[in-house]
Amino acid sequence: MERRLTLCLGEALIDRVAQQPADTVSAVTDWEDHIGGAPANVAAALVKLGSPATFIGAVGQDALGKRITQTLGEIGVNCWGVQYSGAPTRVVHVLRSVEGDRQFGGFTNDDPSLFADAHLQAQALPTELFAQAEWLIIGTLGLAYPHTGQAIKQAIRLARHHHLRIAVDINWRPSFWPQPDQAPSQIRPLLATAQWLKFAQEEAQWLFGTTDLPTLAQWHPRATGIVITYGAEGCQYRVGGQQGYIPAFKVESQDTTGAGDAFLAALLHQLQQHPSAQSLQDPAYLRQIMQFASAAGALTTLRPGAISAQPTTPTIETFLNSRT
Repeated sequence: MERRLTLCLGEALIDRVAQQPADTVSAVTDWEDHIGGAPANVAAALVKLGSPATFIGAVGQDALGKRITQTLGEIGVNCWGVQYSGAPTRVVHVLRSVEGDRQFGGFTNDDPSLFADAHLQAQALPTELFAQAEWLIIGTLGLAYPHTGQAIKQAIRLARHHHLRIAVDINWRPSFWPQPDQAPSQIRPLLATAQWLKFAQEEAQWLFGTTDLPTLAQWHPRATGIVITYGAEGCQYRVGGQQGYIPAFKVESQDTTGAGDAFLAALLHQLQQHPSAQSLQDPAYLRQIMQFASAAGALTTLRPGAISAQPTTPTIETFLNSRT
């Protein structure tokens, strides 16, 4: 039986976005809640593109946690791997400047380890799903917390036992780490297990001091593909011996939240459509799948909310046809 399921493991949370410019949380009078968290965003984007996905993570036994699982379920994401914690669902305050730029405004609790996503339990992972899956997608924020960190390591062991391909999205948010200086030593071993790595430019620079793809490839011999995104400047990629650059599509962006997650989901969706290693030796094919991923990221910025703005495959294809 062909395995196409993708397991997306990590955080699901609420982005509480200020509806007017402000420098502090106390100055905001109107907020709008959006479901977020990179692994949850990737799971939703995959399903919208036509690839089955399961979200594995912990949310609170509260109204926000129920909203997250209900919304993901309505989209078509399998939530069998969700654990319900006595801790609250994480809420992130997102402030906006007059120019529209966004910045972190803090959590609803000063201690980042007191939220549900910090307490994913390794022994409660749905082990049977790993036998049905093709991919495991992991973010790095969970490594900040002992319980979720152990769950990530157990998921890696299960993935390798069942011969899943592993992709890691390096998501550097120092505010999530009770001890940010410990992050590099926790993250680097995880990267050594993956076949695909996705960095933002600043993450590669922070973690390794370079964005040079041949150097990164040499340091990660297990990785089939490495992608570095540069926001509005596009992306670089190295897959096997092939290397290239794709400029970003110019669009009237309203909200860049989740654009990188949509990019990753679209890339994985394309890899599932053409799984043979021979396809990855074709420069034209690599350029095609990276353009598809870039279009998904661009289209996600056209409306507020990481998940609500995610495009479908026909929408991306229509967009690409219009641009060529």
